[in-house]
Amino acid sequence: MKILVSIARKNFTRKNCQQENDPQLEIMNEEKIRLTQYSEYSGCAAKLGPCVLTESLGDLTQASCEDLLVDFRHSEDAGAYRISDDVAVVQTVDFFPPVVDDPYSFGQIAAANSLSDIYAMGARPITALSIVCFPIHELDVSVLKAIAEGGMSKLREANCSLLGGHSIKDDSVKYGLAVTGLIHPSKLLLNNTPKLDEHLILTKPIGNGIINTAIRLGKADDTLIDEVTRSMAMLNKVASEIITGYPVSACTDVTGFGLAGHAFEMIQDTKIGIELDFNAIPVYPQTIEMAKDRLVPGGTKGNITYRIDNVRGGNELPQWILDIVFDPQTSGGLLFTVPQNVSALIVEQLNEKGIRSAVIGQTTADAGKLTISI
Repeated sequence: MKILVSIARKNFTRKNCQQENDPQLEIMNEEKIRLTQYSEYSGCAAKLGPCVLTESLGDLTQASCEDLLVDFRHSEDAGAYRISDDVAVVQTVDFFPPVVDDPYSFGQIAAANSLSDIYAMGARPITALSIVCFPIHELDVSVLKAIAEGGMSKLREANCSLLGGHSIKDDSVKYGLAVTGLIHPSKLLLNNTPKLDEHLILTKPIGNGIINTAIRLGKADDTLIDEVTRSMAMLNKVASEIITGYPVSACTDVTGFGLAGHAFEMIQDTKIGIELDFNAIPVYPQTIEMAKDRLVPGGTKGNITYRIDNVRGGNELPQWILDIVFDPQTSGGLLFTVPQNVSALIVEQLNEKGIRSAVIGQTTADAGKLTISI
């Protein structure tokens, strides 16, 4: 279900208003709201780059606790804390500006993205808190209502309860969730524990950062917008449930650092390398053409600059290929490694469920190096 919201731009006047969030309105002109115009950035491309995060968080001293299983120091998708021998809580938070113009769809995408970190660790989400930044003097509250309804639709699909949240007035729209999940401590999926000679599987196409940029510039057609919106709004729930039935060695989801950036995190500080087969990677329609036309989000450059030295022969690759593999993804798919003898069966099961998946590479003995074959 998708709700298209056409709302009047309004100039707020204060006429005996009793509540700040319920002002008298004077309608100045009517036009369809383009939600992506209410932020300089969109989706996960708005996140701080990996270099900034490393510099700001790298020297923080964590409190000592024997029940702390995973925290920010491991570049994991979420943190994990053991509360008993059989139960660990998994926690994450994610929010960002609009990637599409439709408020309801944006709410769905932001919620799916927030829930994804829980699924990437093999856990089951149980509760969520909403995070809202909203320009109440620029947009009607019905826009916020549609965003919240979109997010709630995904929480219902995930069987995850919304407990509450926090909102602030801001110059731009931002929305997301802090999510808590549960898992047995021994079943946690980590992102940097791959094994040698395994296949690498991806469960969604890449390139939505490029397409989101096209949407902001009014250069994406309705058919493409619908396809990428459906994909971004798809939960990684079913994919997570399928793969946890197999011997997955390492798992992450593909978001703001791009496919190549998250693939490198899987091998960082290990004796394992990864080789990606570019021609096997699913990409959205028109992505290659747009990349060749340099229609790429600003976050791509930071991703490339930070990781290019870890890509074997990276400076010799065509720029458009680098722009695609480092494209910041919003609500991307799961990326995981499994023994080669089960990869075809997993891909078949995923595709039968409508999850566009493919084997896109394999682990190698080239320690800490990412190779992209073309």
